[in-house]
Amino acid sequence: MSAAKRSRYLTVFAALAVFTVIEVAVAFTAITKSTQVVLLLGLALIKASLVALYYMHLRSEGPLLRVIAAFPMLLVIVLLLLPVFDLALAQ
Repeated sequence: MSAAKRSRYLTVFAALAVFTVIEVAVAFTAITKSTQVVLLLGLALIKASLVALYYMHLRSEGPLLRVIAAFPMLLVIVLLLLPVFDLALAQ
């Protein structure tokens, strides 16, 4: 593995670690539950995108595979929004 690739993987790993620390901080802050859910789901989506792009190598793939991978991501976004709507209706 070249030094540039190793550096990229370590940078992504560091970003994932930072996002995890932010998630833990959000979980222990005194904000409303609906705000926490929105923030945590957004951070989870960002982390999942980083994993898919770099560790699953979708960043260097062709457009067809990107479209094939984007469809499940849209389903994930819809499923992530369901708790947000549930919290909004519960208040």
